[in-house]
Amino acid sequence: MILAGFSNWTTESVLIRIVVSMLLGVFIGIDRGVKRRGGGARTTTTVCLGATLVMLLEQYVQQMFPGTGDMTRMAAQVISGVGFLGAGMILVSGRHIKGLTSAAGIWFSACVGLAVGIGFLDGAVIETLLLILMLHIIPGIERKVYAHSRYMTLHMELEDDMLVTEIFHRLKEDGCVIDTFDTDKPKAKRLPRVIDTVILVPRKKLKDDYLMELREIPGVISVEEM
Repeated sequence: MILAGFSNWTTESVLIRIVVSMLLGVFIGIDRGVKRRGGGARTTTTVCLGATLVMLLEQYVQQMFPGTGDMTRMAAQVISGVGFLGAGMILVSGRHIKGLTSAAGIWFSACVGLAVGIGFLDGAVIETLLLILMLHIIPGIERKVYAHSRYMTLHMELEDDMLVTEIFHRLKEDGCVIDTFDTDKPKAKRLPRVIDTVILVPRKKLKDDYLMELREIPGVISVEEM
């Protein structure tokens, strides 16, 4: 390891670990902040520095009071405890879930802080660079893969409850493989009946064309791909 020497308990080593922790926390947070996502630079830097301080404290205890503590206990508490902070960033609205990546970013910042705090700078820096790189590359890969996928996640609104059975049989007759099929009965009489379904469209049908076919069924208010 190139930076293995920074695990020694010296003033220079401690200062460098704190500075590196701050820089990595800022780096992770700015990438989220630029995209206007939760878990900006202030949050990730605070979490990263806090985790680093925990590991520095662990090492300090070992240096000053040898054999009186377990260096893994406080680190384990940080990894599990930061989950409560991340959970507060996750929003669930119907079938939509937002904030998972931001919550994972907070958890990752804590792990980076722990690594830097114990002197494992190589791993912390490499992992951070890989994370930022993959967060920019993966969305493009996902778009290309999903564009060729025959799976569709549909949100349908119907005028009548009787159409639910008709839609189910229509999907079967068209050769679709139904992965999930959930219905939501409206609380008020005038509200539309909702269907959320995941289907595998047969190869003979184009997804956009099939979406139009479903929209043209009498009684169907709207069909949207999620």
